[in-house]
Amino acid sequence: MSTDSSGPARTGSDPAGPPSTGSDSAGSDSAGSDSAGSGFSRPLRADAARNSEKIVRAAREIYAERGPDAMLDEVARRAGVGIATLYRRFPDKGALLRAVLNQQFAERVEPALGRALEDADPRHGLAVAMEAALSSAAGEYNVLIAARKTGVLTSGIGDRFFDALDPLVERGQRSGVIREDLVPQDVRRIMTMLVSVLWTMEPGQDGWQRYVTLVLDGLAPAAASTLPYPAPELRRRES
Repeated sequence: MSTDSSGPARTGSDPAGPPSTGSDSAGSDSAGSDSAGSGFSRPLRADAARNSEKIVRAAREIYAERGPDAMLDEVARRAGVGIATLYRRFPDKGALLRAVLNQQFAERVEPALGRALEDADPRHGLAVAMEAALSSAAGEYNVLIAARKTGVLTSGIGDRFFDALDPLVERGQRSGVIREDLVPQDVRRIMTMLVSVLWTMEPGQDGWQRYVTLVLDGLAPAAASTLPYPAPELRRRES
């Protein structure tokens, strides 16, 4: 959602690239499987998939404990793999953070989107979806900060969420509970504004819920006034 990153940066003792793999006892992990950033879609071998899962879980734990500048060697130790194995699966910090964000989405947001679509009340369904996204971001605040610092929070990172959110908005418009002039570009910017609330709060607080309610009240047709300009086209920035 947010795209204001200055680009990839390495801090502390993280190596600038994949280290030598000669002494890594987990070397069999790479045979017959693709790198996380290679673009290939072949399924990972069972042991490679287990390593990837362990690394992503460990990353979420380490970022929660150490903060957004946690080192990748700490992640590898927590996962019980060598640093070379980590780099085979995730060539850089950005690749690992993208995997973490994907896992967060699958576990914390996707199920809520399903519930939202099934909700008989379109407005409440939209609220469920928006709250799930904000709750996920707030719950793993350090991951979000790290992703922001490394340039992972590009315009496209939220596409899966917005592709699911747009039908919820349209359903609310058809039911007369969401203003008719709301367009997808508005929804993306509104969610970006809501996420930005997290940067103004201490981690772990739930004050963002106040602003979800304010926004939903503002989207009601009863509160609508004529909008002065059409929605500007989105400027997409990639890492």
